[in-house]
Amino acid sequence: MSDTDDDPYAVVRADDALRPLYEEHGELGPERTDDPFERLVVAVTNQSVSLESAAAVRERLRERVGTDPASLRDAADATLRDVGLSDTKVRALHELAERYPDGIAHDDFADHTNDAVRAELGAVYGVGDWTANMFLLFALGRADVFPVGDLGIRKGMANLYGHETRAEMRAHAEAWAPYRSYATRYVWKAQ
Repeated sequence: MSDTDDDPYAVVRADDALRPLYEEHGELGPERTDDPFERLVVAVTNQSVSLESAAAVRERLRERVGTDPASLRDAADATLRDVGLSDTKVRALHELAERYPDGIAHDDFADHTNDAVRAELGAVYGVGDWTANMFLLFALGRADVFPVGDLGIRKGMANLYGHETRAEMRAHAEAWAPYRSYATRYVWKAQ
């Protein structure tokens, strides 16, 4: 058994580029939310927009509609568009509300691999790898997720290591397995 088996931060501290970020920011890692469905809604609203825009849309969605399946199912498309959601996001949220009418419990995905979660969520219109990876990281709290498709990760990897291609990034991230989620949080800090 290696140190990384007991301490997911060992992979971060062992990386010369990540260690200063660890020292500056303390322990960052994946998060397990109390409401996975709501966190999936957040991931959908965050797709392809700035953090500020996403926060504003999320706040309007929470205030005017709600983020639970019943509220989203009952919301008219025009109402969802009025809070700032694109047609693609409106359709995605309606489909998620139909697919998960009682919300999502952690147990619903307990026996799913990360790839199985990506496949199940990817069957919903407008939900791709990025959204599924955010769900894995911030709803299910999975330890080994590296969202190479995320712009912040690509910027952070370029800043820290000079990596430009996704293949280079994935190859570098192999050293962090099985705790790539932990390293990911620090790479975001370097963008």
